Amino acid sequence: MSGVRAQQKQKTRQALIEAAFNQLSAEHSFSNLSLREVAREAGIAPTSFYRHFKDMNELGLTMVDEAGLTLRQLMRQARRRIASGGSVIITSVETFMEFIDTSSNQFRLLLRERSGTSKAFRAAVAREIKHFILELAHYLESETPCDKNHAYMQAEAMVTLVFNAGAEALDQDAQQRAELTERLIWQLRYIARGANHYGAQS
Repeated sequence: MSGVRAQQKQKTRQALIEAAFNQLSAEHSFSNLSLREVAREAGIAPTSFYRHFKDMNELGLTMVDEAGLTLRQLMRQARRRIASGGSVIITSVETFMEFIDTSSNQFRLLLRERSGTSKAFRAAVAREIKHFILELAHYLESETPCDKNHAYMQAEAMVTLVFNAGAEALDQDAQQRAELTERLIWQLRYIARGANHYGAQS
């Protein structure tokens, strides 16, 4: 019986996270969300919220973790596709743009809280971006001539470019986004070419 209760509790907790994400938009940031709105969208009483989260801040930090994890899992899948013969940069950029398209509210949260007023939120987003950079750096170190230091710097430059492009992509139409994607692919190629050149010389 306790197993069923634990499953139900996890299901309700996830419903609260999804309800909060669903209420985010270009005009509606996390700081605008109310506990009552989130609970109502999740189909529970506001008082039941506290069985799952201490307060809205804890919910928000959990959402940051989930958004970061979703993006990292997508990029891992992209690397598996690359292993079967795809272009590293093209596949990665296309996967990232799919994330922007299908999970725009998750990306909005990362983007806004990266420079938001809450120190805890900024630290949480910085931690997720660091995870992202480290995973890419590890991949680059194993697949290119770059040593650990150059692989990290390359990964950091690439992630910065990609996140900035993602911010632009959120409000673009299909044509603008296609042009942005093409520019981003070339910019990442420039970084990769330079990193490989220096890596081969070291």
